[in-house]
Amino acid sequence: MAKIKTTVTEVNVTEFIQKVANEVKRKDSFQLVEIFKAITGCDPKMWGPTIIGFGNYHYKYESGHEGDMPVAAFSPRKEAIVLYFAEFENRAQLLEKLGRNKSGKACVYVKKLEDINLSVLEELTRASINYTRLKYPDK
Repeated sequence: MAKIKTTVTEVNVTEFIQKVANEVKRKDSFQLVEIFKAITGCDPKMWGPTIIGFGNYHYKYESGHEGDMPVAAFSPRKEAIVLYFAEFENRAQLLEKLGRNKSGKACVYVKKLEDINLSVLEELTRASINYTRLKYPDK
């Protein structure tokens, strides 16, 4: 089985964010850290080389593949900030209310936080965490 690349590292989150070249993404990343930390009650940790995650859960698929992932996470990428959300029931409706974004299966891309409604972001984050904790309860 392939080794999972997205695991907790010892990289300092603040130092990682300080290296983000785009000033707006850097400022937004520090704001996201505060938002996600308040929602999860967890300190941020680097997951792999570019994902800032909060808390964790253990998943195991029917195929036998299993691992650990953060319950809330984002990544300040060159083109956009990537927000990671589970695929819960009213996700699409919340994304419509979020503001300017593009979305994929688990990823939501935003250029800057001023383009989105932060209250809806918080609602999305809480709903995603609740869904994940129900689907993968601690054993």
